Amino acid sequence: MSKETLLNNEIRFDEIRCVGSDGSQLGIINTKEALKLADEEGLDLVLISPDAKPPVCKIMDYGKFCYQKEKKIKEARKKQKQIEIKEIKLSTQIAQNDINYKVKHAKEFLQDGKHVKFRVFLKGREMADPKQGFNVLYKIMEMIQEEANIEDKPVLEGRYVNILVTPKK
Repeated sequence: MSKETLLNNEIRFDEIRCVGSDGSQLGIINTKEALKLADEEGLDLVLISPDAKPPVCKIMDYGKFCYQKEKKIKEARKKQKQIEIKEIKLSTQIAQNDINYKVKHAKEFLQDGKHVKFRVFLKGREMADPKQGFNVLYKIMEMIQEEANIEDKPVLEGRYVNILVTPKK
């Protein structure tokens, strides 16, 4: 933290706008005076805004400030929602009952709020004509369109034909 924030004697400006530990404005004062005030209170002088004219510093307990900042970041991380993507692999020679079974699983994943990625693997000569892979995904799109949002058309990526499906709100 101290790499990005200047403290106490690291502040090299002649004059600064100083804010007291209670939030009161102390005005534009000499840096040495501000350091003295901070030292009397047993706190640190922290550079808040170096780009301002004159730069703004605040008298505060820097250790406590860092701790609270870290605590806020952790709290924000807890509230973030992680998107989980489930992948379902298929082949071009898949039977209809297997497609039904895979779509049933995909619907369960979608009900749990997860995204589903369907991938059709193209083997050997199938790479010369990937239409079969696209056809399998078009069948799946028809079967799943009521329960899910289809993000894009099927896309050929290397040896796979992919499609991403997200749950409806």
